[in-house]
Amino acid sequence: MDDELSAEDLLRLNVLMAQDVKAVRIDEGGMTLHALTDQGEASMPLHPTCREDRYLRLVREFLSGHALGSPGGYPVHLTRWTRHGQLASPDLGKLLLTGEPEAVTAVVYAPGLTDKVAEYAWWAMPSIENARLMLRREAVAQGRMGKVLADFLIEHLPFLQDEHLAIIDTVAVLLASGAVDAAGRETIWKWGKRANSHYVAFLEMLPKALPSPLPDRADLAAWRPQLETLSDQGNACAGLLLEALSGQGQTFLVTFAEIFSRPETQDVVNRSLNALGRRFAPTSEAAQLEQDLAAVQTALPALAADAEAVLALGQASDQVTAPVFARSTAIGSLMRRKIDPLLAPILQQVKTLQTPKA
Repeated sequence: MDDELSAEDLLRLNVLMAQDVKAVRIDEGGMTLHALTDQGEASMPLHPTCREDRYLRLVREFLSGHALGSPGGYPVHLTRWTRHGQLASPDLGKLLLTGEPEAVTAVVYAPGLTDKVAEYAWWAMPSIENARLMLRREAVAQGRMGKVLADFLIEHLPFLQDEHLAIIDTVAVLLASGAVDAAGRETIWKWGKRANSHYVAFLEMLPKALPSPLPDRADLAAWRPQLETLSDQGNACAGLLLEALSGQGQTFLVTFAEIFSRPETQDVVNRSLNALGRRFAPTSEAAQLEQDLAAVQTALPALAADAEAVLALGQASDQVTAPVFARSTAIGSLMRRKIDPLLAPILQQVKTLQTPKA
């Protein structure tokens, strides 16, 4: 005898799907189907007539046939496409009616995701990864779900603990979304004291607007007039020095040094180095930079080392550690021992820019 849905389940599924159902999820352990309708949430115990895994397949085939006209069930072999955001659908919401987790993933990755569909997808499968993915969509970040997802991610950030890449990516999404207010940013920033990987995304996303900014370097007032004059004349080196010695510049440098006091993974190292290079990247060509450097050192000899340091930091990138990381997957203390000689010059330049000269 062929496997088939029980008469009771078939009847109740037909009645359920005749309603305005927004999404379906299945509790496989409890053999219960949950549906989100315009009237709220409805639950339906399942009554297997065969092995539970086979019965769940029958239920999903029914749901897929009703929602997509695909009696064979949601085509999970499209996984690779859906996870690259390549699945186009005129109505993503229909995928949420299949009760198939991979279909929810397809919706979450879809470029055309709307705030309303995100709400239904979130009901169907709430997770840190789904929250991160959906918050990347502007329509979601700026919609009602933006704050819902941001609050969830902030609440669950402490549970990521040693998942440093996940921490960086989560904080980056939160900062980019615009769904986190100043108080929320300050909260995340403070968590950097426990795990400095929280700081990395701030250096990437808010390099000139870091929380809890430090004051200007103590001697900036003495050098500001001449640096501003040179900068107004188009001297890129002088402009970068003004940035580095400002309160935000000092905050960036102190934070960078804090990260490198104990970086835990290669991602933390590489992304911080790239952020440093972008923060102090010069806008002039090399030949012009040499002239700018010479002009600053002539006008302000006390800042000669600072001028060289800020230009050097503008060249920082993950290429600094490439000779080691290309041959090693080390993390933690072993990684730090391997890269210390490569990072020492950069950290010395950072220290130079933190040290007043008058």
